[in-house]
Amino acid sequence: MECCSLVRTLVHRYCAGEEDWVDSRTVYVGHREPPPGAEAYIPQRYPDNRIVSSKYTFWNFVPKNLFEQFRRVANFYFLIIFLVQLIIDTPTSPVTSGLPLFFVITVTAIKQGYEDWLRHKADNAMNQCPVHFVQHGRLVRKQSRKLRVGDIVLVKEDETFPCDLIFLSSSRADGTCHVTTASLDGESSHKTHYAVQDTKGFHSEEDIDSLHATIECEQPQPDLYKFVGRINVYNDQNDPVVRPLGSENLLLRGATLKNTEKIFGVAIYTGMETKMALNYQSKSQKRSAVEKSMNTFLIVYLCILISKALVNTVLKYVWQSTPFQDEPWYSRKTEAERQRSLFLRAFTDFLAFMVLFNYIIPVSMYVTVEMQKFLGSYFITWDNEMFDEELGEGPLVNTSDLNEELGQVEYVFTDKTGTLTENNMEFRECCVEGRVCAPHAVCNGQALPDASATDMIDASPGTSGREREELFFRALCLCHTIQVKDDEEVDGPQKSPDSGKRSAYISSSPDEVALVEGIQRFGFTYLRLKGNYMELLNRDNDVERFELLEILSFDSVRRRMSVIVKSAAGEIYLFCKGADSSIFPRVIEGKVDQIRSRVERNAVEGLRTLCVAYKRLVPEEYEGICKLLQAAKVALQDRDKKLAEVYEQIETDLVLLGATAVEDRLQEKAADTIEALQKAGIKVWVLTGDKMETAAATCYACKLFRRNTQLLEVTTKRLEEHSLHDVLFELSKTVLRCSASLTRDNFSGLSADMQDYGLIIDGAALSLIMKPREDGSSSNYRELFLDICRNCSAVLCCRMAPLQKAQIVKLIKFSKEHPITLAIGDGANDVSMILEAHVGIGVIGKEGRQAARNSDYAIPKFKHLKKMLLVHGHFYYIRISELVQYFFYKNVCFIFPQFLYQFFCGFSQQTLYDTAYLTLYNISFTSLPILLYSLMEQHVAMDTLKRDPALYRDIAKNALLRWRAFIYWTLLGLFDALVFFFGAYFMFENTTVTSNGQVFGNWTFGTLVFTVMVFTVTLKLALDTHYWTWINHFVIWGSLLFYVVFSLLWGGVVWPFLSYQRMYYVFIQLLSSGPAWLAIVLLVTVSLLPDVLKKVLCRQLWPSAIERVQTRNQCLSVEQPTVFMLSQTSSSLTF
Repeated sequence: MECCSLVRTLVHRYCAGEEDWVDSRTVYVGHREPPPGAEAYIPQRYPDNRIVSSKYTFWNFVPKNLFEQFRRVANFYFLIIFLVQLIIDTPTSPVTSGLPLFFVITVTAIKQGYEDWLRHKADNAMNQCPVHFVQHGRLVRKQSRKLRVGDIVLVKEDETFPCDLIFLSSSRADGTCHVTTASLDGESSHKTHYAVQDTKGFHSEEDIDSLHATIECEQPQPDLYKFVGRINVYNDQNDPVVRPLGSENLLLRGATLKNTEKIFGVAIYTGMETKMALNYQSKSQKRSAVEKSMNTFLIVYLCILISKALVNTVLKYVWQSTPFQDEPWYSRKTEAERQRSLFLRAFTDFLAFMVLFNYIIPVSMYVTVEMQKFLGSYFITWDNEMFDEELGEGPLVNTSDLNEELGQVEYVFTDKTGTLTENNMEFRECCVEGRVCAPHAVCNGQALPDASATDMIDASPGTSGREREELFFRALCLCHTIQVKDDEEVDGPQKSPDSGKRSAYISSSPDEVALVEGIQRFGFTYLRLKGNYMELLNRDNDVERFELLEILSFDSVRRRMSVIVKSAAGEIYLFCKGADSSIFPRVIEGKVDQIRSRVERNAVEGLRTLCVAYKRLVPEEYEGICKLLQAAKVALQDRDKKLAEVYEQIETDLVLLGATAVEDRLQEKAADTIEALQKAGIKVWVLTGDKMETAAATCYACKLFRRNTQLLEVTTKRLEEHSLHDVLFELSKTVLRCSASLTRDNFSGLSADMQDYGLIIDGAALSLIMKPREDGSSSNYRELFLDICRNCSAVLCCRMAPLQKAQIVKLIKFSKEHPITLAIGDGANDVSMILEAHVGIGVIGKEGRQAARNSDYAIPKFKHLKKMLLVHGHFYYIRISELVQYFFYKNVCFIFPQFLYQFFCGFSQQTLYDTAYLTLYNISFTSLPILLYSLMEQHVAMDTLKRDPALYRDIAKNALLRWRAFIYWTLLGLFDALVFFFGAYFMFENTTVTSNGQVFGNWTFGTLVFTVMVFTVTLKLALDTHYWTWINHFVIWGSLLFYVVFSLLWGGVVWPFLSYQRMYYVFIQLLSSGPAWLAIVLLVTVSLLPDVLKKVLCRQLWPSAIERVQTRNQCLSVEQPTVFMLSQTSSSLTF
């Protein structure tokens, strides 16, 4: 019997129309087997409820961490160099490469190990939390990690759900519970979830333990807002009762139970299969333009390194080809050495030269850059000017890898609602049957005293008109998903005249709250949802009850929502509310022209409009609708698609009732911010789901479009009259003709003496542009569209779906110029474009925190973007570009004398510097000054950068890390190295420099070169520093002092752990020589002179905008003390 049942189950699953059942799972509630004959009991194995967010264990930390670190090319390169030093006879000690590498690896491992230890600690605290679950009719307590799929769990008020649960029953009579998901998506509003209809009456442990049910649902997936499943409840009947399960029945791990005493739920996903755990996955790694330039420069220097090694290897064997040069009398070879292969000897020498010159690749640069980014990111979070008192929050930095990218932004893509606007809705008016009704003083539902109820613009309605008007207000009272929270202390409208309690409306959509609060001024108040009945208070203070039969939820594709309700008189209504573009095509009756005219007028004024329609349903029609909805709801595969198709069938043949208008005010200083960004040469695009007229009005208000801006449209309305090809070519001719006749600043798109263009495109037109053509190509339309956009100062994209926002960003991001893009938004629908852009910024707004959680940076208000880009971004880029160029410069200064020295030592791979100097040059002697510079330098005052946004253009397009700047720094390093080496060489050639006639040796010569080099590269940084603080002084002069003290100790003591004492007394002897002091001062001066001359000449002849500002500020700083002194003198002479 069991065998036949198993076969039947398998045949049903794989052959009965559900082809992809392998993608589903079956959960047995309470681990109870289904009744005999129902279906085969197939035990399944699922992971336990242990959460693991850590990367390492005690046993695999060392090998796994080392493997990850040596995947970096630079670390692997230095490992190879270190191994070569160990294997073959090289001129330098393995310590010189091994110690810096060990330092870098150790510091990184400690940092990552500490972070992982914190993750282990958090995991243990979570996994050991006590949880109550039902076993054999009684409550049992155990640790969270021991929960299994199928366990029935009890959760009490204010407790967090330990895993993903299907909601079975609650202490509330209506089978609902309230949940907050702040730890998941940042939304603090209470969300209502619903228990399964057939289990909501089980309130005790004994009742719930008697439940016989199985749940079939999809396999785990990370979407927090999507769930598809069904529950089979076995009663006394043979056939089980099948109920659909959706996201409203799913309680997610990490969410918190509120305003509900307790609930029972069955574990459906546990451990690392919960939706919260699946969302732990990190976002794709973004790399900044500076990092890409740095890697390119590293490749160039690696090629230089290989070239040096090849040249020296070849010249060595050319030099040794002369008789007796290969084997001098004081260094005879053994027979084995003479027999070695020439190729093997040459290869060994090549590796030795690679080791000798490998310091040209700065391993410590990676550590310094990481420290600079990490520490520098705190300057954003510490910025008090970006702290919002209303929210009580400041900016957040989710990644420090992109700090300098904030100074390179060329395109800003911004959402409108909640980003440019406040997302603080104010009900303005409604148009019912052609009559406009406007409350005098309704602001977020708060009625001002002494305000009359309404301002009726048109004549009073007739009897039928009054019925339609009341039906309109009832529709607004019923067509929503608002929750009502009762609280004595909540400020809000009275629920009823005889009630002392107040009610607060809670909804995920501010529009819904504004509408329901606004229509209270017209005499209709929504009271509550009690059981399946919605209650409202009408104009006569009578409570009306409507049975809520179905909710057709809102989605961004349909852009509307509907409810089906049944009145006390038994009449069944479908009320539908949505965007005008989604309502008007489905209307067959009503004053469409008058209402459309009012909607368009309100949209031009920047108001958000919604249309309301209805239709009556006869019982037979409703029964057919129920069957269609039930069939779509219980489908496990393509449920959303099937529901959308059913909604399309239901929401037809509507009667138009009216429209509403809600105002979303512009955010503080949004217009000033956009104006500043445009002056900085940044193009601003607005991407919104609103209709064109509303969005265009907002764009005018925030100065994205100006009065002289000529608007170009690529919209559905225009494409109905002309083909896409004709429209694009006509616009292309218009903008290109103007750009050909006038000089245009392509980067900014702004010019005072030319026509300013603005482009408006909607989602449907964009789909046609992105859609592949019949010949299989889409590039022609895309390129034409991009050419038009490049010549427009601003672009507005309206009626955009979330995916289309990302497509727009991607289109610009991968255009031939490869500009740096930034996307900013505040809602979940903005996450896709935030992740797609080079830099993603989330606004901590009222639409939840999905955007802030998925962004690289988060700010409280749009106005803070101005300082983040124009000040912080500017400073970050200036600092890190100097850091990168300076590191390469000082390493050229360091290693090129070593290359020159080989020409004077017979290419014997003799080192010019002592091992200690080789090791500590980048770690100690020259590391702190550049790190402090890269954290604190301010070449221009903050106020100046905010006051003059055009300074941002001076650093645009990676200006300070272009090939021209890179070559200048490299040539400067070569020049300084030539001065160090040949200056010391010619000054002391055949010269006695000590009082006793002793001549300097090679270690003294190398120490002299090294001393001049350390002082030169440090003073070069001092010359580049504009913003001096006591910390800069301490670090720069302290580093030089440390070098002198270290050299005195290193050469002044016989160190017992060294096998050689070649540096003993060398530095002291050097400083005892007067000519050596003269050489140090003279060579340092000559080395710095070209850079000083270049700066002076460039400032005088070809000053940049930043240099002009610096000169002006210096003049002002000199004039102010002079004026003060003159005023003091004149006052002293006054009698």
